Amino acid sequence: GSRVDRAEACRRIGVDPSFSYTLFFGLIRDYKGLDMLLRAWSRWRPSGRRLIVAGEFYASREKYLDIISREGLAADVVLRDRFIPDDEVRYYFSAADALVLPYRTATQSGVTQIAYNFSLPMIVTDVGGLSEIVPNDVVGYVTDTTAESIAAAFVRFYSDGNAERFRKNMEQE
Repeated sequence: GSRVDRAEACRRIGVDPSFSYTLFFGLIRDYKGLDMLLRAWSRWRPSGRRLIVAGEFYASREKYLDIISREGLAADVVLRDRFIPDDEVRYYFSAADALVLPYRTATQSGVTQIAYNFSLPMIVTDVGGLSEIVPNDVVGYVTDTTAESIAAAFVRFYSDGNAERFRKNMEQE
C-alpha cells in the first residue's frame, strides 16, 4: 500500500498521535531479538515515545510479557500480538518514525523492503545481510547486537535530525 497521513494511521491502529513511535514488526521469534529491544528501550527510557510491537508470537509470549513487566515498560509498549493483515500494514508503517530490527541472526528480512516502500528509516543490527540492505548512516543505523548499542542508536536517531535525510536516501537506494 501507500503511505497514509500519520494522524489517520494512528487513529486506525488505536494509538495516541501525540507520541512518537518506533516499530518492531513481523513474526515474533527468538532470533529476532525482541527481548534485547525491550531491554534497550528500558535503558533509554524516552519521554514522549512509544514502542509498537506488531506481530504474531511464534515464541513464548510470556517471556516477553515478563520482560515488559519486570522492566516497567507496560506504558511504553503498544503490543499488537496478532497477525497483521495486508490491508493494515500501511497504518503501522505510516504511524512510526523508525523501524527497528534487533535480530541476533538473519540472512535478510522482508520487513526491510516494506520499510523502503514507506520510506521508513531503520535501525538494524549488524547480522547477515542487514547492513547491506540498510547502509549505515544512509537510510538508518546499523548497530551491534547488544541492548546498549541499540539504545545508543535510538538516542542518535531521535537526536540527530537525520530522519528526513534517511527518507530521501531511501528513494535512491
